[in-house]
Amino acid sequence: MNRHMRKTISNMYFTTTAILLVAGITVMGFVQMYLAMSYFVSERKSALSGVVQVAAKQVSLLQPDEDLPQLSEEDRERMQQALSIVSETSDSSLLLADDQGNVILAAGFDRALGAQIPRTVLDQMAGGQNAMFVSGTLDGVYDKGQYSAGCALTDASGQVRGYAFASSYASALNGYVADMFSTFILSAGLMLLISSLLSVVFTTRLTLPLRRIAEAARKFGAGDFSTRVPVEGEDEVAQLAVTFNNMAANLEAIDSSRSNFMGNIAHELRTPMTSVKGFVDGMLDGTIPPELYNHYLGVVSQEVGRLTRLIQNMLDISKLEAGEYQVNARSYDVWESITGAALAAEQRIESGRIQIQGLVPERTMVYADPDLVHQVVYNLLDNAIKFTPEEGIIRFGVTRSGGQVTVSIWNTGPGIAPEALPFVFDRFFKEDRSRGLNTRGSGLGLHICKVLVNLSGGKIWVESQEGEWCRFSFTLPAESAKKGRK
Repeated sequence: MNRHMRKTISNMYFTTTAILLVAGITVMGFVQMYLAMSYFVSERKSALSGVVQVAAKQVSLLQPDEDLPQLSEEDRERMQQALSIVSETSDSSLLLADDQGNVILAAGFDRALGAQIPRTVLDQMAGGQNAMFVSGTLDGVYDKGQYSAGCALTDASGQVRGYAFASSYASALNGYVADMFSTFILSAGLMLLISSLLSVVFTTRLTLPLRRIAEAARKFGAGDFSTRVPVEGEDEVAQLAVTFNNMAANLEAIDSSRSNFMGNIAHELRTPMTSVKGFVDGMLDGTIPPELYNHYLGVVSQEVGRLTRLIQNMLDISKLEAGEYQVNARSYDVWESITGAALAAEQRIESGRIQIQGLVPERTMVYADPDLVHQVVYNLLDNAIKFTPEEGIIRFGVTRSGGQVTVSIWNTGPGIAPEALPFVFDRFFKEDRSRGLNTRGSGLGLHICKVLVNLSGGKIWVESQEGEWCRFSFTLPAESAKKGRK
């Protein structure tokens, strides 16, 4: 499949390049042929016009005033020699006609002697004009197509005495075009060959990163999330490789988190269930005497409570990720959530002989979902109780700044290692147990807090001094600020 994709991309790129090159070369060939033909005709016109002017000058020097039909044999011979010299040096045919258009002298094409120049051609040179240039046989004067230029021969009074013509075969154009076409074909062939080689090289370089990405994707499909694609340059393919690597890193992190989560969940489920089963089996087989039933039933109740909280956290995560949680925000006093969470945890606080500070409610209105905020405060307080040592301190704080209300829960205790702070709110994260963090949590509570705070339009963060204290803080929109935006 991947190999087919690579061939398809390469073929498409090569085919597109080839089509563009062939189309460009074809257009260039037509343009070049047209320009070459135009240049050839223009050059022939200029050259023949010059030749006929030279011939006319030679005639006027030899017989300045005498009519051409009245030339003596000696004059004809001298004029014939002059025309022959001009014809040979210019590689053209020269004709000399009288004032009626009858050819009386010819050099380079003797068969034209006695022929009649068409009247339409003679009319173009009336009055001594020298702008005549035609192509063809001059109505049968020549046996093949010619390019011809002519001029009128006049005496001192301006009277036309005859006409001079210079011609060259039009077939020379075919040879000229053939030479040009051969040169063009050779150049075009070399251009296509070099372009094809360069196209293959560039296509290989272009598709190499794509092949690497495809190979990495194949390894991902096989379960290897450690593969990365080398990044070279800063073009779009390099950006794709960077994006792919980021995706790979996220997938690897998620896979690692899921693996850790499954291990944590298995451990969290196995421990209380083992305890419950052991105590129940002890009571059933008589190992535990009846007078201790109440004590061990209390332990069983605590373990079942741990299972319930774990399962509830997992359900909350599933509900939040599915987008099923509906935020019912309203204006209310945030201290209601704080005092409610503190009262719910009163027994645990007293049993740990923890001192509570800052629990001095002062009406502070926020615009949020009370149930959502209660869950956040309860999770943070539960976390603080877990890590606060006996006779330690938990301190609440509520401040308002601008359109935000900040709620903080500070506690003494082991704190959090600096390298673990950026990951505290990650799903399934649990700091290394050697750091002294509570080992009973599943690593879901703080992640739930982050999601719920984000749903409320606030943010949450943590500060800590390892070995001394830890403080979690989150913000909520103040009542007036939220109403002002609505």
